[in-house]
Amino acid sequence: MANTIQVDVVSAEESIFSGQARFVALPGEAGELGIYPRHTPLITRIRPGAVRIETAEGGEEFVFVAGGILEVQPDTVTVLSDTAIRGKDLDDEKANQAKAAAEEALKNAKSDIDIAMAQSELAVMAAQIAALRKYRQKK
Repeated sequence: MANTIQVDVVSAEESIFSGQARFVALPGEAGELGIYPRHTPLITRIRPGAVRIETAEGGEEFVFVAGGILEVQPDTVTVLSDTAIRGKDLDDEKANQAKAAAEEALKNAKSDIDIAMAQSELAVMAAQIAALRKYRQKK
């Protein structure tokens, strides 16, 4: 189908989403990226945040990613992330516990590396919570 593009979102553990889409929006390294079918080939890093997929049927899927790599071909979009969670699987309590643990780690960090890791973890959790809120508002 010329007006859709194959989208695959894959984590280290499993395929999170695979299907045809009309449009994909995600957090690129330099800002929000929007991808339609027949997009120019591209490989870039992505930041933690929500991947929004407008499905071929007109529905919407959200997948939270903790950063990763995006590869775009004219007929395929592939998102590779160590951690990816479908919007409907996001859990308020888990996200808030992880955020609290990251804040605690930041308080107790002794070295620059500890601080950088804790800040990175905190950014991921903040993005996950933001994605969760955005997903809930759409419902």
